[in-house]
Amino acid sequence: MDSFRLAHRLGATGIESDVWLTRDGVAVLDHDGVVGGRFRRRAIDSTDVADLPRHIPQLTELLDFADVHHLAVSLDIKDAAAFAPTRDLIVARGSSFIDRTYLCFDNFDILRDMMPDARGVHIVDSSRLSRIKEGPERRIATLASLGVAALNMHHSDWNGGLVTLAHRFERLAFAWDAQFEPVLTALLRMGADAIFSDWVDRMVDAARATRN
Repeated sequence: MDSFRLAHRLGATGIESDVWLTRDGVAVLDHDGVVGGRFRRRAIDSTDVADLPRHIPQLTELLDFADVHHLAVSLDIKDAAAFAPTRDLIVARGSSFIDRTYLCFDNFDILRDMMPDARGVHIVDSSRLSRIKEGPERRIATLASLGVAALNMHHSDWNGGLVTLAHRFERLAFAWDAQFEPVLTALLRMGADAIFSDWVDRMVDAARATRN
């Protein structure tokens, strides 16, 4: 949560994190999904929320923070079991919160299975160009037919033509791992709709320079 607060102070307009479900059914935020020391590591899904380290927040903490500061939220659903609880927490906050929240899946088959139960929450296909065997145009067309809001790919997979293609199908183009000014500026100029970076100050500077 300290990192999220710092990102907001530095000018981030959205927050990204990874969601896992504890053994007792609580959605929490962590990157790796495992806790404990080197010789006592255990999976979050086999651990009760009361037994997690204090630095791991519950999802509700982030949602409360984003609600107060009107931030967008992007959540990678790392555990399929976390989808329904996460969706329900978002839906309960109403349409304005739903409109700026995105749930990302890096497994297209799981995404396809989950889509009928989205209940209006934006779903995102997180992939790499090399994994899209049918080609980007067919994938984006499929996303449009399913009602998937966005395609999220590594920054190196995007170019102006692919961003235009996504927009032609009225899908959003998200780019991740954009850490340096030339990459950030290029993505902004090609029209990327969301950019994920560890360096909020660089993102904000690039956005200001691009607007000017």
